[in-house]
Amino acid sequence: MRNVVVVGSQWGDEGKGKIVDWLSSEADVVIRFQGGHNAGHTLVIDGVTYKLRLLPSGIVRKNKISVIGNGVVIDPWALLEEIREIKSKGVHVDEKNLIISEAANLILPFHKEMDEIREDAAGKAKIGTTRRGIGPAYEDKIGRRSIRVMDLVSENNLDHRLETVLIHHNAIRKGLGKKIFKKDQLKKDLLSIAPEILKFSKPVWKKIDEFKSQGKKILFEGAQGILLDVDHGTYPFVTSSNTVASAAATGTGCGLSTINYVLGITKAYTTRVGEGPFPTELKDNIGETLGTRGKEFGTVTSRKRRCGWFDGVLVRQTIKISGIDGIALTKLDVLDELDEIKICIGYDLNGKKIDYLPASVEDQLKVRPIYKTYKGWKSSTKGIKSFDELPKNAQAYISGLEKFIETKVASISTSPERKDTILIESPF
Repeated sequence: MRNVVVVGSQWGDEGKGKIVDWLSSEADVVIRFQGGHNAGHTLVIDGVTYKLRLLPSGIVRKNKISVIGNGVVIDPWALLEEIREIKSKGVHVDEKNLIISEAANLILPFHKEMDEIREDAAGKAKIGTTRRGIGPAYEDKIGRRSIRVMDLVSENNLDHRLETVLIHHNAIRKGLGKKIFKKDQLKKDLLSIAPEILKFSKPVWKKIDEFKSQGKKILFEGAQGILLDVDHGTYPFVTSSNTVASAAATGTGCGLSTINYVLGITKAYTTRVGEGPFPTELKDNIGETLGTRGKEFGTVTSRKRRCGWFDGVLVRQTIKISGIDGIALTKLDVLDELDEIKICIGYDLNGKKIDYLPASVEDQLKVRPIYKTYKGWKSSTKGIKSFDELPKNAQAYISGLEKFIETKVASISTSPERKDTILIESPF
């Protein structure tokens, strides 16, 4: 038995939803451990499209337990709406197949408003957030003033906690010339939905210990990508949580020994949403082709994604930072029509060749990619299920990529459909 962590090895949007759903056929439990409803997964199963934001991808499968860990920040209204939406498509959700950590922190309306206020005020310095309130909610968590799921149990406790957090927020709002936020209506709104949230609430750390003793296979599902990690990403153009594999332990309450394999989901090219450095970005017809063929629009925001060549330097870096054992290469079929395909194998920084992305955002914006060029295969790979059946030039591209990033390619995805996957090594 092995427990597996799935993380994105780039800036997110690598196709984790499909891979996690595909892997969940082997798992018994699927757990989200960080992020919020700013990160979306699109699953296509038997022609039905599911767009998930907070719910783990395992929710669409029968006889699987889905868990939202303490490392996730939860907009309770968004979660209930997502549950209603997925139920309308025939998916069963109840207390037996969905568990929410009692220690998870809540995103409240004033978090979303603060996100919008700050982004609008930042001008050219904006981060490019999804304006869902994720950052302000994590700030309150670190500031020890946030509302957690367990706080919904007691009206008196909730009243006290709201008073504490609003002292902070209203001081900022007043300073920015915004209306102060009233407590009473928010408390009433939270108490009205409390029973719907609390029925899923459990001590997740304890449940994981039970799952381990029962010999269940656990799949830990990360959101976004390692390059958006608040410590290891392209700071400050990052998310507000740790997206590396080790966050699975702190975001759920399990020990590091629980994790046996780390799978990095890796797109065959590179995309990024929002602001920030992007060394291999293509602002030409090829970039447009990748975006069109890859349908590169955000699941949550519908924002157009920036597209570029595969950045081997960055992926090799994230592999080492996150301890990735193997990668799942996705969207290979998007490259089918290109005459030539490039991999970034180094950077030029002020005339000096370097083999990593520097921590300084100023230097990150200055680096210029050094490429190795491969011949395109000019034929369809869509739906191929065996490595040997891939065009020779596609095999050469994958082998070159694998050699450079110094990590094995464990699987290759050749379409959005779950069944269209070449399995080379199973994480389980």
